[in-house]
Amino acid sequence: MLKRKLRRCKLNCVSFFCFIALAAVTLTVIKNHDRTRFSGSRSLELVEVNPDIYVNCTKILKGDIEEIQNAKLKLLTVDYKKRHHRLTENDFINMTRDCNSFTRDRKYILEPLSQEENAFPIAYSIVVHHKIDMLERLLRSIYMPQNYYCIHVDKKSPESFLSAVKAIASCFRNVILASQTENVVYASWSRVQADVNCMKELYHANAQWKYLMNLCGMDFPIKTNREIIQSLKALKGKNSLETEKMPPHKEVRWRKHHEISGTGVRRTDIDKKPPPFGVPVFSGSAYFVFSRAFVDHVLNNDKIKAFLEWSQDTYSPDEFVWATLHRFPDMPGSVPANGKFDVSDMNSIARFVKWQYLEGDVTKGAPYPPCSGTHVRSVCVFGAGDLQFMLKMHHLFANKFDVDVDSTAIQCLEEHLRHKALFPNRLT
Repeated sequence: MLKRKLRRCKLNCVSFFCFIALAAVTLTVIKNHDRTRFSGSRSLELVEVNPDIYVNCTKILKGDIEEIQNAKLKLLTVDYKKRHHRLTENDFINMTRDCNSFTRDRKYILEPLSQEENAFPIAYSIVVHHKIDMLERLLRSIYMPQNYYCIHVDKKSPESFLSAVKAIASCFRNVILASQTENVVYASWSRVQADVNCMKELYHANAQWKYLMNLCGMDFPIKTNREIIQSLKALKGKNSLETEKMPPHKEVRWRKHHEISGTGVRRTDIDKKPPPFGVPVFSGSAYFVFSRAFVDHVLNNDKIKAFLEWSQDTYSPDEFVWATLHRFPDMPGSVPANGKFDVSDMNSIARFVKWQYLEGDVTKGAPYPPCSGTHVRSVCVFGAGDLQFMLKMHHLFANKFDVDVDSTAIQCLEEHLRHKALFPNRLT
């Protein structure tokens, strides 16, 4: 009798553990199926991949010189230029007449990929003026249903471009267009104001997002949404952006009154009053990662408003306004004005940028190797050969990318990010 009971107990235990194991396997299959369905039957087959112009992105991401050179040669061939169709404003207007088809065919991720991501929404301010295909690829690469996106379209953009952006945004409840827009002039206050306009829209649109990041049409992520969230959580409420002691040769940018002349900014001989409240002015860049509490102060604090108003007639205020506000006393997530707290662009997480005059041999002290693409105003427009080094960096985004310079770089980066997003635990 006792042996029979023990045998029955063993069978029941085995059945129980088999049930648990089967349930675990089932959940895993469902989870993997749920991830895979976002990108069709082949998760890495992105819509821009041209089967006639094949490149091996796995080799490119590993820095294979031969494959990188082959990719460059293919971009120069007549066949590629004939076969490579650039989507136009009209294409996107037509595609978005049916939003379900658009999001399915363009392979947008329409459900959170994890509970961690769902519980940590992010806000984005995106300032653009042209190249609708680049904007749409950027949006798709960062799109998650729990996040919030504000797109500022430059006032001088063609009506067809604005119509296409509106059409794309109409397919998503969490993508809005800035209602107040600026005629953005290089190195003028309008660049800052464009981001402030989106800050207001996003701040009043939702109270749940945790951090705000600003982007332009030539940016692209180098981390998945989940990796971005993990980096933001590690900040523990702090901001992250370049903020360093102001070089003496740049002080004229804010010591003199500047005004817009034609399509540029002209310096006058008129001296400006010192910054309000005696704050020291710091050097930085246009790129930032701000906590929601910091954005609240930017929009609602009277001292901050006074500083922003004082900055409006300066040259390239985007390269000192945010860096200075990050050193203001009592600003949420800020750091003290002491030089010990200076942060370079390489130490912040906001943006990876290669400056031509700093490129060189990394083994001999250069911060990064030479650009494999081309340069615009001394900034590297990345090529496929830049990806291997870039993906080792801690930055969340990189600038600049351009499909007209090297579409392979964007294609391989998209493929890499989609793979990591859908299969985060799979070795690459």
